[in-house]
Amino acid sequence: MAGKIPQEFIDELLQRVDIVDVIDHRVPLRKAGKDYQARCPFHDEKTPSFTVSQVKQFYHCFGCGANGNVISFLMEYDHMEFPEAVEELAARAGMKMPEKTASAAAAGKRSDDLLPLLERASRYFQSQLRQHADAARAVEYLKRRGVSGEVARRFELGFAPDAWNGLIGGFRAGPTELPTLERAGLVIRGERGSYYDRFRGRVIFPIRDHRGRTVGFGGRVLGDGEPKYLNSPETPVFHKGSELYNLFGGRGAIRDADLAIVVEGYMDVVALAQHGIDNVVATLGTATTPQHLHRLFRLAAHVVFCFDGDRAGLDAARKAMETVLSEMHGGRQVSFLFLPEGLDPDDFVRRHGPDAFRDAVGAAKPLDAFLFEHLRQQTDLSRPDGRARLAELARPLLATIPPGPYKEILTRRLGEITGLDDQRYLAGFVSGTRTEPANTEKRRPRPDRPTPLSSFAHLLSLLLQHPESARRLPEIEGLDEHPAPAARVLAEVIAILREDQPPSTAALVERFRGTPHHGRLEKLAAWNHPIGDESLEETLLQTADTVRRTVVDDAIDKLLEKSGHQPLSEDEKSDLNRFMHLKQTLRMDAESPARSG
Repeated sequence: MAGKIPQEFIDELLQRVDIVDVIDHRVPLRKAGKDYQARCPFHDEKTPSFTVSQVKQFYHCFGCGANGNVISFLMEYDHMEFPEAVEELAARAGMKMPEKTASAAAAGKRSDDLLPLLERASRYFQSQLRQHADAARAVEYLKRRGVSGEVARRFELGFAPDAWNGLIGGFRAGPTELPTLERAGLVIRGERGSYYDRFRGRVIFPIRDHRGRTVGFGGRVLGDGEPKYLNSPETPVFHKGSELYNLFGGRGAIRDADLAIVVEGYMDVVALAQHGIDNVVATLGTATTPQHLHRLFRLAAHVVFCFDGDRAGLDAARKAMETVLSEMHGGRQVSFLFLPEGLDPDDFVRRHGPDAFRDAVGAAKPLDAFLFEHLRQQTDLSRPDGRARLAELARPLLATIPPGPYKEILTRRLGEITGLDDQRYLAGFVSGTRTEPANTEKRRPRPDRPTPLSSFAHLLSLLLQHPESARRLPEIEGLDEHPAPAARVLAEVIAILREDQPPSTAALVERFRGTPHHGRLEKLAAWNHPIGDESLEETLLQTADTVRRTVVDDAIDKLLEKSGHQPLSEDEKSDLNRFMHLKQTLRMDAESPARSG
């Protein structure tokens, strides 16, 4: 459940690391009774509702619902992947990461060999911008674009001399090193087997991944050569579909503004930073991907795409719109800013200033407005068949939006534009399901009402919060055979807690990471039970009795129902007798005035 890292290692790690120390280093905590509190780092609030339990090694926000253990916190707050968070905590605890399998270690080594090489290449390009005799052209270009020396150093800009073997010579690369340089995307092997530099006569923009490691480069040609921009090829450490230029450097500004601006070019990012606009990233010569959006939405709730106002910009916006629709959930916002034709962000901010650019971002077109404007241009809304065509064009796009308020709002908007006022029909039309006519005599189903915690979930929550109490539980026969998913998870949790050394709350929930149950268990581990320590055991035993009776009654009902349709097998008859006897025993226990706890 923890992936390739052994569960025993995760358990020991969570025993050694104190969540209070880790969070307090990032978000100052203050003592509040037996727990610690702070203002939540995951949403804006004035009154602290973020609580950290040292006993449970768990955090929970009563405002936004964020919760989890120390690994989850690093993944959310520091935007780490799971292995990164584990490595960070292991280093803190002085624990050596487990050895990888031979194949995984070999693959990791092949990738790890490239990272120091790429960092060395970045330093080489920077030195050439300062020292090479031909660097004056690059310096003049940057000055002409308004880039100061300070900003050039901040973005670690460099220069690739216009030579076939500048980097090869600078590295003093021999025959054994050249294939590695090729794997890093720094050199190209010609048809005759000789190698030459990939980047020549260009301003160089180092590309860092979300961890701050140099993984590739972009080069802008000096003069009128083609291609105008050249990127590193796909390598073991560089994947254009998942990386964004300046995501690492701009992550703080993006988080602070709760807004990410996506532009098309490296120079746009650098030019905007020159004018104090730092929450900007650029795609790397490819269309926006779901991986790009996942990274951005982990930092901010609002993403603004900024495109040139020409045909190419509109086409890029349309592709981004189609990709982003499937990611519109959880209160996310997306807008589109189209600059006047002939102006890119660099030109705009130099001509009109940073405040005008910020105003333009604030007035950017919302996703829904751009979507329906795009659809209107393809049909004639004055005709009934034109409105029907718009509905058909909209259907596959709206169908990709996850269920929720945003999808419902856009579906209603489609009805307003087309004149379709039957919302049930529209919802079915968009989702592709059949719907009944609006004048059906059948009653509309009632909206779902919030349901209280089931007995299975209630007991599960108590055990997650008080793992030591599992030893006092009576045997719950048939629990692992009950059809309810919560019952089977409860059975698994009880089995884990009856090990010789049961895990803590944090370690117990961690065992289910990567399963469909992990998120639900995190919520149950933070569920607020209105009981005191003095009544915990009584509540636990009463809930366990309810679960036992539920399991027995459901098993009996299932077997009796089957017996009404077909004969029971000998094993099923035996099970029915066993559960009937168990039900009688439970009734007698409940009626006994001298129950032992």
